[in-house]
Amino acid sequence: MDTESTRTGPDGTARTGSVVGPRLLAAAVLLVTLVGVGVLRTVGAPGPAAAAAPAPEPADAGPAIAAADRPDGCVTPDRRIQLYAVELPKDPITKQVRLGYGLTPQTAAYPGPTIEMIEGECLAITLHNQVPAATLEALRTDPNHPVAVSLHTHGVKYTQQSDGTLHSNSYVAPGQSRTYVWFAKPRNPATGSQGTAGYWWYHDHLVGGPHGTKGIASGLFGALIVRRQGDPRPDRTYVTAFGDRQTINLRRSSEADTCDEQNPVPGPTCLVARLGERVEFVAIGLGDDMHTFHLHGHSWADSRTGVVDGTNRALVDSVPVIDNKTLGPGDTFGVTVLAGDSVGPGHWMLHCHMQFHSDLGMSTMFHVLNPDGTMPPHPAAAPTGAKAASTGTGANAAPAPAAGHANHHS
Repeated sequence: MDTESTRTGPDGTARTGSVVGPRLLAAAVLLVTLVGVGVLRTVGAPGPAAAAAPAPEPADAGPAIAAADRPDGCVTPDRRIQLYAVELPKDPITKQVRLGYGLTPQTAAYPGPTIEMIEGECLAITLHNQVPAATLEALRTDPNHPVAVSLHTHGVKYTQQSDGTLHSNSYVAPGQSRTYVWFAKPRNPATGSQGTAGYWWYHDHLVGGPHGTKGIASGLFGALIVRRQGDPRPDRTYVTAFGDRQTINLRRSSEADTCDEQNPVPGPTCLVARLGERVEFVAIGLGDDMHTFHLHGHSWADSRTGVVDGTNRALVDSVPVIDNKTLGPGDTFGVTVLAGDSVGPGHWMLHCHMQFHSDLGMSTMFHVLNPDGTMPPHPAAAPTGAKAASTGTGANAAPAPAAGHANHHS
């Protein structure tokens, strides 16, 4: 019998996902999304690198989930995972409290682990609260508010018992645990239900107050990706959460890009890929400000999930190709690019295009390595002084290194 897997992707981000199993329920999901009067399909046959049907839940996987706790369509969980909320070292710059989710206490981080589901799959997540009560008390804005954390998600289906909110009493006190059940509902053309495939996020909804504002600001958030059957998987997935204080993943300027030139380690502060790899970014809007997601040298089809099939030219041409997209508070979307497609290896800026945001440090780098995995050198700095005058300052002038990154790429 095939079983579910919990793995770490090549980007260093912990993921959960299923491998092929005998359960055929999700295999019946239609591989289409209607657009107008045509059909826009995703390409990629199911297989080791493609979205696969969820495996059945082992008989000894855990206690049964009551019917009232299961959304319609979820007969029994296909998979169960453990998630831990812990306190992390304070922000090195602001000294703010930092919290994180992790598949183990030792791997907790911000953003938390990227969770992947397939339409038709039901997932049970047991959240363990290991954040000290004193820390949660210090973050409260109301002394009568519970000292607890929670897990709230966007996009998929769940009951009130899994809402992760104060009014539903679905939160977790320090030292306690609670199981949340999510269902990635498939598209149903008979009812008009559009399904749940897409790029979403999960976060705390309780720390500090009834909306979890302090929990999110402290780091309790992560990405949720729901794929359709047959969606090809990317080689790497990165989460970029744009937030207040002009931060990306709660960091800015040099703290947002810590790639080592000799040995880059993929992760939230090192966005790196080899030339030609398929790279997926999940953009999340935190806090109160509007932002834009802009990636130099690359553009993408502004579609849902998967890859656009080019058999219907008119339909494919109806999908916009963009390189900048607005990101509001609570918004999420996905971006899939081929690293260095037609532009080659190099260091490509990823930043908010609200100018004062990027000026204040809301910028990082997407490093496209050579095919052999080596880091390409940075271009030489532009000449200065009299030498600069002789070379001009127009379009042909050599670019200067990006502000905030010279300490990493000198």
